[in-house]
Amino acid sequence: MTGPPPHAHRLGLVEEAFRTLPDRYLGAAPGFDATYEVRLLDVGNTWEVRCTTHGARVRKGRSSRAADVTIATDSATWLALREGRFSGLDAFSRRALVARGNLDLALGFEGLFRLPNGRPPRLRVRDVRVGRERISALTIGEGPDVLLLHGLGGTKSSFLETAAALSRDYRVHAIDLPGFGSSSKPLRAPYDAPWYAGNVLGLMDVLGIERARLVGNSMGGRIAIETGLLAPDRVVALGLLCPAVAFVDREWAPVVRALRPEFGLIPHAIGRGLVERQFWALFSDRDLVDPAVADVVVDEFQRIYASAGARFAFLTSARNIYLEPPFGRNGFYRRLAHLEPPALFVWSSHDRLIPAGFARHVRRWLPRAEQITLDSCGHVPQVERPEQTNGLLLRFLARADALRGRGADVVAA
Repeated sequence: MTGPPPHAHRLGLVEEAFRTLPDRYLGAAPGFDATYEVRLLDVGNTWEVRCTTHGARVRKGRSSRAADVTIATDSATWLALREGRFSGLDAFSRRALVARGNLDLALGFEGLFRLPNGRPPRLRVRDVRVGRERISALTIGEGPDVLLLHGLGGTKSSFLETAAALSRDYRVHAIDLPGFGSSSKPLRAPYDAPWYAGNVLGLMDVLGIERARLVGNSMGGRIAIETGLLAPDRVVALGLLCPAVAFVDREWAPVVRALRPEFGLIPHAIGRGLVERQFWALFSDRDLVDPAVADVVVDEFQRIYASAGARFAFLTSARNIYLEPPFGRNGFYRRLAHLEPPALFVWSSHDRLIPAGFARHVRRWLPRAEQITLDSCGHVPQVERPEQTNGLLLRFLARADALRGRGADVVAA
């Protein structure tokens, strides 16, 4: 068995991979201009890669301008990425790659370049125009379609490990819902479940997806349910991770109703310390969450929340979640009883936002749904317990596919 190549040879391979990047560049939208600083720690070198509408430029050495993204990894991982042996999401999941700065630009980097022999990139981040809205979507993998819907205040980044795991069997689309992340943030949108569901269905139309499996966390789970209620024939199955179902005890409803989300339009900032505390409060065992992931998420939230549109979307969405009526003729639970697609509800024993006790309401109104409670887990199980959560999702989706026939999806060209 041969060992790793000597330092000089390995450095030569790396330099060749960087040298060929401009020839592999696929181009970018008008006005695009991003600078990436790539640090390969084991060879002790840094490269600047600047990508614009007109082309890509590579130079060795520290970035000559403020980098939008800094990527740190090792030479073996970098060469494997350039050869398409695995994706950046796989490298991130293995903790073989760390990125700081604009996370969407970091995620989209590998999608800017062809692989050797003209092969398309394994991963792509693009803006999809859905009516008046623009939705940022990360797509990876091949096969039947899965849509991943994040929670309140989150972005597609909360599903990176899930996207990597599911992409081995499915074509996965992790999206930023309108109002969040890199998607558009309309100031006159209602930001309620039917509006979000309409955008999800519109995205499926644009992408040529006839039917999809929806996986949603928190608010994303509520949107997935609404999509299944509005268009059951287009939803194969629903994987619901601590979904934001309607609150039964709403003692603060008069106060919440009086608070206007328009206050979010007033410029203000949230200190990093507060964001970090709120982030860690989502988890039961913080030792299971990589601090590097926390840094990325906190950076991303602060960057996005600086936008008035993002603040308005956050506050309006939160208000709608809390004020949704649980019962009555048009109450959530009465409507839930008519949900047709098979559903898996995954609750967490230590979820401070959506307690696992909501399972009894689901059991009463939708007894055929499968329900599982993860012990010693918080509100974002796909981050705190990724292997267990992704295993549950894969088994559930496989059963749902087997029931309806895996090849029954119709995808437009």
